[in-house]
Amino acid sequence: MATTDLKTQNEPTSAKKISFGKTDKHRPPPLDVSFASTSMGPKTPTNTLTTPRDAKEKKIGHRRVDEAGQVTYKKKPTSELMAAIQLGIGQSIGSLTSKPERDVLMQDFYVVDSVIFPGEGSNLTPAHHYSDFRFKTYAPIAFRYFRELFGIQPDDFLVSLCDEPLRELSNPGASGSIFYITNDDEFIIKTVQHKEAEFLQKLLPGYYMNLNQNPRTLLPKFYGLYCYQCGGKNIRFIVMNNLLPTTVKLHEKYDLKGSTYKRKASKSERAKSCPTWKDLDYMELHQEGILLEQDTYVALMKTIARDCRVLESFKIMDYSLLLGVHNIDKSFQEKSSPEISSPGKPNSAGANSNSSENPGAIKTTNLQRNKSMKTRLAAFSTAMESIQAESEPVELEDADVPPGGIPARNSRGERLLLYMGLIDILQSYRAKKKLEHALKAMVHDGDTISVHRPNFYAQRFQNFFEQSVFKKIPSLDHTLYKGAHQRFRKIVHLVSDSLAFQKALKHSPSKKKGASRNRSMTE
Repeated sequence: MATTDLKTQNEPTSAKKISFGKTDKHRPPPLDVSFASTSMGPKTPTNTLTTPRDAKEKKIGHRRVDEAGQVTYKKKPTSELMAAIQLGIGQSIGSLTSKPERDVLMQDFYVVDSVIFPGEGSNLTPAHHYSDFRFKTYAPIAFRYFRELFGIQPDDFLVSLCDEPLRELSNPGASGSIFYITNDDEFIIKTVQHKEAEFLQKLLPGYYMNLNQNPRTLLPKFYGLYCYQCGGKNIRFIVMNNLLPTTVKLHEKYDLKGSTYKRKASKSERAKSCPTWKDLDYMELHQEGILLEQDTYVALMKTIARDCRVLESFKIMDYSLLLGVHNIDKSFQEKSSPEISSPGKPNSAGANSNSSENPGAIKTTNLQRNKSMKTRLAAFSTAMESIQAESEPVELEDADVPPGGIPARNSRGERLLLYMGLIDILQSYRAKKKLEHALKAMVHDGDTISVHRPNFYAQRFQNFFEQSVFKKIPSLDHTLYKGAHQRFRKIVHLVSDSLAFQKALKHSPSKKKGASRNRSMTE
């Protein structure tokens, strides 16, 4: 039985007949992937392994891990939740094929389609061997538009989310959220709290307007909002873009906010093979910043400023930039000498837990993906596309590295690829956050605290990235910057430490022509 919670007329909800029955024996083991704190993406995890002190059960928020290792969320096994999500999304997307293409109307943002999934099946839903449940789809027409805006075809979306078992990330967010990632590395599914889901619903009209004006953004791309109801429990979740590729080894990960109060990775986080570092850690590990080509730097700063302006208009704060760093030179060294890796140290390669293994995957639909697996389904989904920048690649010899990373170098001259995006944007500056800031400001400098009024937060955020995180140089492949790392490092010191040099380069036409002439000669 299907219903539509809207004061306007009901719309048909006929669905494609797709069977998504999954059993636990086909479910791949959870990946041990660490992500930074986010409401649009995975959060900085805490240790989920059971300890002698808490041998029976580990609980973070609604997420529990029993002594046998079974993970539950609101007392529902995550394996059953995963299967129900795939069944629900399959029916929801299939039912949209009967709804005509049209412009998005204001009431479309408030539509909620509801379908009951009995175990024996119905004329709209396939049979399954799980508990009966109700599945709600929020604003289906509006989210269909968002997916079309990024070039995601319905069949591709279905294949990605429903054709194979999802991979559960074993590390939860700080709130105890559950994360799933699709096997093609395209989408993340994350459980959200009621307040976050409610705020996203209110945000949708403004989000629609912003995406229409500028689809190239570092803001998270939301592709669906759903709710699973069973046994009196409501589990809400969102589908969004995956920022950090699991097919490439990330040597460093950062969750950066521009604040300093308690912005250091915990001892348990530091012990991981590839920890998620924070602001103070970044300033310690990259004292001279990460070096970007001038054009790339300008494009990135413009994108951050534009996105911060949008978030400020929605009174959003406490967001972060999730930054993943792939060190190309270190990756080559590790392939030739695997023993050089030393997990747990800031400058080590560390074993990256972002594995993309998929044992036991079984196809359960007749649909086929329209695009190559090497091509991203969503347009404007890579970091390079998001900032509208053009940059010469840093002499990539590794064909396994996915496209779209932003070329950069560190102060040692090592070649880097950066993957990034804004996360945790579903936090508004409401009364609870105002009280939190007031209490913390009584004992600490209020300007160093993460929670702050939106306009101050946005300006501090931009200043941090402009002045501390990234530095600009004329060209990554300039003749002066090629060669031994020691020589590169000396020149980097001159560029980053000499403000006079930067001003002269900016205002002197002859030096600009000289720099462009040298660059053209190298090309």
